Amino acid sequence: MTKCFSGLASFALAGLLFCYSLVVQAHPPGLSSVDITLSESSILVKATFALQDLEAFTPMDTDLDAEVSEAERLAARPVIGRLLTEKLLISLDQQGLQPQNEVAVSFDDQNNAHVQWQLAAQAGQQLTVHSDLLAMLAEGHQQYLKVRRLGAEALAEKLLSRQQAELTLAVGANVVSHPAASGFSEFFTLGVEHILTGYDHLLFLLALLAVTHRFLPALKIITFFTIAHSITLACAGLKLISLPSSFVEPFIAATIVYVGVENLWRGEHPKGRHWLTFAFGLVHGFGFAGVLQELDIASSAGGILLPLLSFNLGIETGQILVASIVVPLIWWLNNQAAVAPVFLKTCSILVSLMGVFWFIERIV
Repeated sequence: MTKCFSGLASFALAGLLFCYSLVVQAHPPGLSSVDITLSESSILVKATFALQDLEAFTPMDTDLDAEVSEAERLAARPVIGRLLTEKLLISLDQQGLQPQNEVAVSFDDQNNAHVQWQLAAQAGQQLTVHSDLLAMLAEGHQQYLKVRRLGAEALAEKLLSRQQAELTLAVGANVVSHPAASGFSEFFTLGVEHILTGYDHLLFLLALLAVTHRFLPALKIITFFTIAHSITLACAGLKLISLPSSFVEPFIAATIVYVGVENLWRGEHPKGRHWLTFAFGLVHGFGFAGVLQELDIASSAGGILLPLLSFNLGIETGQILVASIVVPLIWWLNNQAAVAPVFLKTCSILVSLMGVFWFIERIV
């Protein structure tokens, strides 16, 4: 009876990991950023969006990593500018503000669109920002909004969503805000959400842990993964190193395939797995950094250190949460002599197939 139950549990866990990965996307539905700078006579608005999120509203045909032609970008510029200025509603003391100059739209090599325009405005007491665009984007899309005075720290930071698409705050000359605590919690939550929906990262980590039987080897793998992706997350977030997503995303999928195949090839005791974890974890860090790059945090005058720290802590918290639930079950299965080989082989085959699927999807 115990043997039968163990066998069913092993197949259930392996199948759950595979199905969980197959039915969902490998990343959150979308992120964007809006930075609003107040001065005495105008308001400067800067917005950053992934082209993929705006594809449905523009004459572009792209996916996560596809190259967009120069002709498509040229045709898309006025469409994107008009879309954002019409759907991002900004008012001062309940008076709607209109662009006072031409909207500037540019693109970077990460397939992001950067939109900038100015609003004519005098001094006011209450600023309201409402994003109608969120209702048009994919469910779950989040928009990081920061409001600050020229040459000063942020007055407010908030992650807008379809359910909470508006921010109203006092901006009078005597108003002093301290958004640090709010900013910390926002990015901490974003980090937790990102790892819990970063199914490729989780599958990679769980494939590494599938060969463990005890606490110490598992702790070593998790620690080396944490150190590695923290290093490259910081480097990419600070714009010290940058790798294109067209390389990072397929490579992450390839690491999943490699670990699954190694589990089949070397069995339960692959030597030096923590060093493999560290090497591949460096690349996964660039995947995590894609979130901060999409939000254009590094260019913000408020600095990146707080978002970087809180986002990374959120990732680690989510990672520990998942590991604390799944790893004990892996250990229990691995210590059942009758089913341990079946579990490892089944899990590794499914993991490898999922990695191949993602690799082909991201290349083709």
